[in-house]
Amino acid sequence: MNTTLESAIRQLPERGYLEIDIPKGTDLIYEINKLRKEKNAVILAHYYQTGNIQDIADFLGDSLQLARAAEKTNADMIVFCGVHFMAEAAKIVNPTKKVVLPDIKAGCSLADSCSGEELRAFKKKHPGAIVVSYINCNAEVKAESDIIVTSSNAEHIINSIPKEQKVIFAPDKNLGRYLNEKTGRNMILWDGVCVVHEAFSMERIAKQIYENPEAKVIAHPESSKEVLSLTDYIGSTSNMINYVVNDPAKEFIVVTEEGVLHEMRKKAPHKKLIPALVQDESCSCSECFYMKLNTLEKIYLCMKYELPEIIIEESLRLKALKSINKMLDLSKNVK
Repeated sequence: MNTTLESAIRQLPERGYLEIDIPKGTDLIYEINKLRKEKNAVILAHYYQTGNIQDIADFLGDSLQLARAAEKTNADMIVFCGVHFMAEAAKIVNPTKKVVLPDIKAGCSLADSCSGEELRAFKKKHPGAIVVSYINCNAEVKAESDIIVTSSNAEHIINSIPKEQKVIFAPDKNLGRYLNEKTGRNMILWDGVCVVHEAFSMERIAKQIYENPEAKVIAHPESSKEVLSLTDYIGSTSNMINYVVNDPAKEFIVVTEEGVLHEMRKKAPHKKLIPALVQDESCSCSECFYMKLNTLEKIYLCMKYELPEIIIEESLRLKALKSINKMLDLSKNVK
């Protein structure tokens, strides 16, 4: 092992990614494709990644689609272009495959709002309740949960649970509140939010609606109740894309992370897409800082050196696997 690589590996826990100089003029796309073939690797990317990363992915999707893709892949190495909890989920369902994340510090504000220890204590306060957790949580929370859900399948899965059964929903209170309204339940909600979706401004979006009277407003259910009250359609990331493609409207105000606009523009190039405004008036759209930590340079290096790697202790993995398998089983017919 050369000294440059040794130094980069030593600094990996602090930096979160391998920092190694790449020769000037390197064709990163060519090199990534070469490594993909040599190592039988598959690149999975979330819609919130930058456009150049979305374009090189073998599979692009939202959380449910990526969980299914990770479960079914025949690749030897999974390169997960998303955030940490997503790469963890891929490793949970693929213990024999190597899972790498370009930047190990690509985290999630929502996942950080709830730990396994905190959820265990919360469960003791509500005996008899089963735990349904949004996939945006870490492996320890998944291990403490009975069922995992995504925004695509959550309503379907909640409706499959007997009405008399007490349910704790973690960690997103906005999604939980929305599901309570949709299903007529009264789930006990963990007090967590996604800072990206919480950042949208009801007042600024109302002004956008006034300025664009023909535009339909579409939003992800992680947004606040006030913002959702302005919408024409609420759905998961993939369902929002499908709505833009299939709805006859020509203009849309899009209330979610701006990365999804890349795929929307590719699938509906003739439609006008307006990013919804956030509370910070210096920003024109809402970006996830963590999602944007991944870059082509980091993808190339993580594929070349197979680091940073996602490692999960086996007993924890097996506990977390039960809740994910339950989700996959209950959502077989959900698109």
